[in-house]
Amino acid sequence: MVATTALERDDPAVADLIGRERARQQATLSMIAAESTTSASVLDALGSVFDDKTAEGYPGHRYHRGSGVADELETLTIERAKTLFGADHANVQVHSGVNANVAVYRVLLEPADPVLAMSLSHGGHLSHGASASLTGQVYDFTHYGVRADTERIDYDEVRSLALAHRPKLIVAGGSSYPRLIEYGRLRAIADEVGARLLVDMAHIAGLVAVGVIPSPVPHADFVTMTTYKTLLGPHGGLVLCRAEHGRALDRAVFPGTQGAPSLSQVAAKAVCLHRATTDWFRAIQQTTVAHAALLAASLGGLGYRMVSGGTDNHMALVDLRSRGLTGDVAEVALEEVGIITNRNAIPFDPTPVSVTSGLRLGAAGLALREMGRGEVVEIAGLIDAALTTDGAARARERVLELCRSFPLPD
Repeated sequence: MVATTALERDDPAVADLIGRERARQQATLSMIAAESTTSASVLDALGSVFDDKTAEGYPGHRYHRGSGVADELETLTIERAKTLFGADHANVQVHSGVNANVAVYRVLLEPADPVLAMSLSHGGHLSHGASASLTGQVYDFTHYGVRADTERIDYDEVRSLALAHRPKLIVAGGSSYPRLIEYGRLRAIADEVGARLLVDMAHIAGLVAVGVIPSPVPHADFVTMTTYKTLLGPHGGLVLCRAEHGRALDRAVFPGTQGAPSLSQVAAKAVCLHRATTDWFRAIQQTTVAHAALLAASLGGLGYRMVSGGTDNHMALVDLRSRGLTGDVAEVALEEVGIITNRNAIPFDPTPVSVTSGLRLGAAGLALREMGRGEVVEIAGLIDAALTTDGAARARERVLELCRSFPLPD
């Protein structure tokens, strides 16, 4: 075979792997809530010549010469982030969502300072003080959770824990919480105990960007996010904050927790932030929320218990115990028919994280393929067939037909 690209010429093994991964994505339905399919324009920026430039520092204050164009790029990206989310200040250099959170902790906290955050087992995130994370080893985290009867955040518990522990920081947001968060209530609790408020909206940034769900920006001192989930951009992070914290935040990112920025990643962030202003992007976000609600309702109608009774955002969390299943078994069975999901703990889960009683499902991948309501209802049925009957072969055939009929964009 004659090489047609530089990569095929220089490293045919990696070129082959990229081609196979592209084919895998086209032939399967991604329903992992932490994934999306980015655009060709984002990938072009991500692989641009900006990757060759080292530019430690910030626009106008670099440690390397030849950074004039890089300064223009970063300034453009910052302005786009501020405008899109209505923020005073933005740092676009952070490499990931975890880096974003760590930078905020560095601004506000000293080692062993008290912090209040949502429990990982109830829907929070590893970087919100989980014992396995550096964040949980450096700072003194106390965790709140959801009510047993509603599986929604117990704001009374948040307040009582805040009064008891007097945290310097309250953290909101999570990786598997399918409901809206009442940011105003958390702001009031933070003010009552003299704490700052950080909202990690990694999963819902795209929904917030177009106003499909409420924004935390008016309420929070800091807002962190990733750019590769519902924002449909590259793997990377962003931090927004009030003007008074801007200089401290930038110093916490560089030189506090990172070295040189990945300018190609910054360029890709600029592209995704621009795409987030389009009518197409707004429609995708609206469809994502509608599809998630329909998926939850459809699975509920098939006998599955939905955690918290449904969803307000892009994801649904399924309690598989209602059908005598576990997450580890379910995710494998679904992958065999071409539906890609992930096992997930549910609140008060009696099983270990290697097993779990839950399955987390995201709807962004279905919206990006421009599927309609009929396809979403059908996919719920295919999920049920793959998990509970001997219809796996037919389910796989139908998933392939759907993937061909509704190909990924770009």
